[in-house]
Amino acid sequence: MGPELVMEIGRHALEIALLLMAITLLPALAVGLLVSVFQAATQINESTLTFIPKLLVTAMTLVIAGPFMLSTLTDYLRQVLMSIPSVAQ
Repeated sequence: MGPELVMEIGRHALEIALLLMAITLLPALAVGLLVSVFQAATQINESTLTFIPKLLVTAMTLVIAGPFMLSTLTDYLRQVLMSIPSVAQ
């Protein structure tokens, strides 16, 4: 197992991790920004007002994108496990 292969596997793992994190974090970030603009415009300073919408959007995102995220992780795991015999030589 050469250093190039280790770097390639690590790079691919980081790409998948960033993709899966972005799927859940970007909608929560957008909703947090919208709620913050609403709070600034109305001068409402309630901490639960930002928490509940972000929680709901994150849950909905996980329900909608969950199958894609699971298939992406299982495909990557299958690829890594199938490459073990060629790496062990």
